[in-house]
Amino acid sequence: MNSLAVDTEQKPDTQFPIPAGVFAETVTAVKHYTDRLFSFRMTRPQSFRFRSGEFVMIGLPNAEKPVFRAYSIASPSWDEELEFFSIKVPGGPLTEHLQKIQPGDTVLMRKKPTGTLVLDALKPGKRLFLFSTGTGIAPFASVIRDPETYEKFEQVILTQTCRQLAELEYGRQLVENTKADELMSEFVGDKLLFHASATREGETRGHRVTALIENGKLFEDLGIAPLDPETDRAMICGSMAMLKEVEALLDSRGFVEGANSKPDTYVVERAFVD
Repeated sequence: MNSLAVDTEQKPDTQFPIPAGVFAETVTAVKHYTDRLFSFRMTRPQSFRFRSGEFVMIGLPNAEKPVFRAYSIASPSWDEELEFFSIKVPGGPLTEHLQKIQPGDTVLMRKKPTGTLVLDALKPGKRLFLFSTGTGIAPFASVIRDPETYEKFEQVILTQTCRQLAELEYGRQLVENTKADELMSEFVGDKLLFHASATREGETRGHRVTALIENGKLFEDLGIAPLDPETDRAMICGSMAMLKEVEALLDSRGFVEGANSKPDTYVVERAFVD
């Protein structure tokens, strides 16, 4: 198969039928960061619309009943392609095969995006904190590249905690490219801050993001004031342990969980964990 977009009105050249209600799109680029992490881009259906921070179900046309898993869309809503950031799981029903994709391959995507990590689920505020671990940075890769984020907030603070320093490279490149992007630089200015930490290497070794919040190092490193529910809003995405710890920390400081139907001071994605 060539690298041109798949006509989603027709079935791609595969031995298995494409399920109803599913887009069949073509991989345009793949980048491996470590033996555990990779990203890929694929064509975007002309009719597909989503809000930055939402996720979709994706799969591969490699079985009569393909396995679908939730993946946050890492690209912003204005991008002509779709980007995803994935972990590699040995023996995983989907990632075992997904990590081997090449440009020109077909990826399946269900048509309905959803999720709670959207600006609509938060009350107006001055600062937006985006707390992530591992591939939990994916929805925030979309949020920080959305001009609306900088129209609603005076400052955007993205944090990512991984085990090893090499696993932070996707986030570093993301922030660097966002600030340098001709379109986004006008909106971002000096509003976007990034704090990367590794629990097994470097000066943050042994410290989770909650420890960096509680001992004040996060705010000291960035030169900003501590969390304040009167002015701050937060989004959380990552491992189950991290979700629980950050939620408890925010609750203890007077933050209240919100939702699409009832916006408040923080939101968390419960559909999946990295």
